[in-house]
Amino acid sequence: MFTTFQEIEAFFNSRKAFGIKPGLDRIHRLLALLNHPEKSVPAIHVAGTNGKGSTIQFIKNALQANDVKVGVFTSPSLTGLTGHLLIDDSEISEPTFIDLCNELYPHVLQLDQEHNPPTEFEIITAIGFLYFSQGVDIALIEAGMGGREDTTNCFHPILSIITNVAKDHTAFLGDSISEIAYQKAGIIKVNSPVIVGDLEAEALAVIIAEANKCNAPVYQLGENFSYNRNKDRSMTWFNNGRTVKTNLQMYGEYQFQNASIALMALEKLVDAGYQISFTKAALAIGQTKLAGRFEIVNKDPLVILDGAHNSAGVAAFIKTVNEHFTADEKHVLVAVFKDKELDAMLEQLGASFTSITLTSFQHPRAANAEDLYQLTSTSEKHIATDWKEEVNQILQGKGSGVRFITGSLNFISLVREYILSRK
Repeated sequence: MFTTFQEIEAFFNSRKAFGIKPGLDRIHRLLALLNHPEKSVPAIHVAGTNGKGSTIQFIKNALQANDVKVGVFTSPSLTGLTGHLLIDDSEISEPTFIDLCNELYPHVLQLDQEHNPPTEFEIITAIGFLYFSQGVDIALIEAGMGGREDTTNCFHPILSIITNVAKDHTAFLGDSISEIAYQKAGIIKVNSPVIVGDLEAEALAVIIAEANKCNAPVYQLGENFSYNRNKDRSMTWFNNGRTVKTNLQMYGEYQFQNASIALMALEKLVDAGYQISFTKAALAIGQTKLAGRFEIVNKDPLVILDGAHNSAGVAAFIKTVNEHFTADEKHVLVAVFKDKELDAMLEQLGASFTSITLTSFQHPRAANAEDLYQLTSTSEKHIATDWKEEVNQILQGKGSGVRFITGSLNFISLVREYILSRK
């Protein structure tokens, strides 16, 4: 049994050895041994290649503004183990995490002895449902990877959300858009509505086919609900006679899409019996920010963090950069996982910035900086062997222009923590 959080951290580090194991048998066993806490938690399941975190944040803040107690399960975490689990704006406390881990631990040992050891993510997921079953009005569950075989796909949601479909995690999810869409469509459940964002026809066809099998009504951005974006970063949202106006603090066209999906989710929650004021929801959505998503972390010099961790994310990141920083010199520091579409990501970044600096970080999946350098075709490229030293130079005002730091969310979390600790 565990008595300190350091012991908990050591335990979870030890589970990393089991890697990523798609499939639901272990999480179902763990939840059954815990007497199925997931069955007592009304929850929304959110999948998608990008935009999951922002969409959840919009929904969470809107619900909180309506006095709904909200649990959030998110991955990856920018603040360590406790950052995976929140109720309203508060991360789970370390003592509570220890207690829940101790409750789960004998069942983990049982599966270990059966030669079916649960992974780090499976254990965190089980703890999440255990935590939320102790008292939230609704939980928002972010899928880790894909959907169909993802550990989080272990409950029957009030509704499912698929923000978008693009190429990512191809080793696990498939090489084509239709294969990836099939995996994400796995979160659709019988008679539960599904809300989808801006999807290309190939992905949409797969998702509609799955929804039809499940008798699940589909609500599609641009078809069943829509928005108009105004010049002042405000938007007007439309759905069947309801009109909602709000302003966004978050940057990027994709955030208007995410906010629109969030508003549609609120509409379906009203249909499910939740009491929601859209006036309060609009104000909360307009005040929403999310760490690591085009986040200004230093103003002089200007430094912006963005977790653009796949090719589609990089494209959206670059579009936002060009929208807001047309005439400036733009320099980017990059570290990514080696199992991503590195050629496409680096080609996009190299062509869009004045200079690109490649680095790496402590993680078994992190790409080597030298390898990234070799894959980058632009002439203005550099290697930073120590990302902390490079960040120090950036914060001291080395060079001119706007500084961007992007790549893996795990890398962004390390950089963000480091910059904020310096302040």
